[in-house]
Amino acid sequence: MQENYGARLLRFHQFCNSRKIPESSCMPASDNLLALFVASWASKIATMTVENWLAGLHFWHTMHGVPWHGHALLHMSTAGVRKLVPEVSKCLRRPPVTLEHMHMLYCNLDLSNTFDVSVFAVASIAFWSCCRLGELIINSANSFDASRHVACAVQITRRSPANGVSWSSFSIPWSKTTLGAGAKIILSHVDDFTNPVTALNHHISANAIVPPHAPLFAFETASGGWAPMTRLWFLTCCNQVWKGASLLELTGHCFRTGGATELLLRGVPPDVVAVQGHWKSQEFLEYWHKIDSILPLLSHHSMTQSSMDSFNRRYK
Repeated sequence: MQENYGARLLRFHQFCNSRKIPESSCMPASDNLLALFVASWASKIATMTVENWLAGLHFWHTMHGVPWHGHALLHMSTAGVRKLVPEVSKCLRRPPVTLEHMHMLYCNLDLSNTFDVSVFAVASIAFWSCCRLGELIINSANSFDASRHVACAVQITRRSPANGVSWSSFSIPWSKTTLGAGAKIILSHVDDFTNPVTALNHHISANAIVPPHAPLFAFETASGGWAPMTRLWFLTCCNQVWKGASLLELTGHCFRTGGATELLLRGVPPDVVAVQGHWKSQEFLEYWHKIDSILPLLSHHSMTQSSMDSFNRRYK
């Protein structure tokens, strides 16, 4: 991780050196300097590359306790770069996990097996709560960090209000958008047998021996011990099920896009979907797969301009 961020910082330092900007003016970087840095790469690289570089810079500022000044000018510059991405740098949009993918997991995983129970809980929460996988599970067995990953000891809030729509929530210590400020994962009961409230409860019950300091989605092993659910194990299991059902094999990010798509198809207002998935900009609109189905549905549910206006005001 540190090597990746070092490589991203290098680009910024090269930019400053090429323009003979004094080191004292480079860090903390001003909004104007950050905007100039981003603008210098317009029409040369992909948007994600710019965002990765900025994430590295933001991380440096956070680690050194200095203020981050990337605001209005940087946002404008980044938006301009997004519009000028060269064709060769544009990636094909990844297909989303669909409700059919989720149903295949439910039907083909052994929900009496502790590993499969963990897989299904992660899949259900990642899909319906529009999560990033990194907010739920770890990359490798030895990479757990309590300051960045959610543990079994996390307090889970459960509510069953009078309207009968039960929900649960828990906090994560780190997210891509809020960094160390963390975020809250909200699990709403949905009218489907893959609903995340039930999936989480079943996981906690089935894997009750896992100690509090372990990752939240760790599972009991056959030997009576426990092991953490890793990204590789999770995706390998999901894709084995989907391949056997002649469905597309997908990546982790496809859960987030698929969940957003399904919620929109169910008539959930876009601003609510944005809050559910912790989107901080209108970029989440790029995830509107099946747009030809979503727009008529929103119109049918009398989706007015006022809802989008509220979204725009929130994320300007």
